[in-house]
Amino acid sequence: MNPLILIPARMSATRLPDKPLADIGGKSMIVRAWEQAMLSGLPVAVAAGDQAIVDVIEAAGGTAVLTDPALPSGSDRIRAALNVLDPDGAHDAVINLQGDMPFADPGLATACAALLHGEPSCDIATLIAPEADASDRSNPDVVKAVVALTPGHHHGRALYFTRSTLYGDAPVWRHIGLYGYRREALERFCAAPPSPLETREKLEQLRALEMGLQIWASVIEEAPLSVDNPDDLAAARAIAASRV
Repeated sequence: MNPLILIPARMSATRLPDKPLADIGGKSMIVRAWEQAMLSGLPVAVAAGDQAIVDVIEAAGGTAVLTDPALPSGSDRIRAALNVLDPDGAHDAVINLQGDMPFADPGLATACAALLHGEPSCDIATLIAPEADASDRSNPDVVKAVVALTPGHHHGRALYFTRSTLYGDAPVWRHIGLYGYRREALERFCAAPPSPLETREKLEQLRALEMGLQIWASVIEEAPLSVDNPDDLAAARAIAASRV
């Protein structure tokens, strides 16, 4: 396969305005996310909803595409950028990395690409990690994945995703919001309207399941830090300071 990494980013996050440009140890968050993605060895670009994001990525030596700020989701943003960067379809897969994960291991992108390559029935690849603690099970901000995992295997088909508390005492899998799409699956997904389950749970991956697309998930050891609020930003700054 010939995957391309795209990182969607926009300035209008409600919980942390101007989040992509937040300073973390002397670098903006989006630049840190881009630098980590570059370590994967795959081609990388940023799908930006604002000119300020384009400017900071280009100043760092990267590639960024300005997309319509009114696009409803990161998936729509990477599709728009993909069609600008690769109108002839040379890239048959796209990895959607999150711009608010400034320290994400570059191996996460290659894990998604490997899953697409190794599982012919996989339309969309994603990642799961063990719960951080038992409180994750009832936290609606922690998206839980229900995955058909064969004993001894580290990937399986995703059956459902939910914000609700799962029944039973067994540990749960946390969903990590990184995706690898076969190009045709991304086109189909973005062309479809929001689905009933997606609207109910506020989880766009449920649209894919309702459409009949197969999502497969690989297990990683630990969820990367996602910066969603001021406390997360403080934690990211502490990590950056510890690495100086």
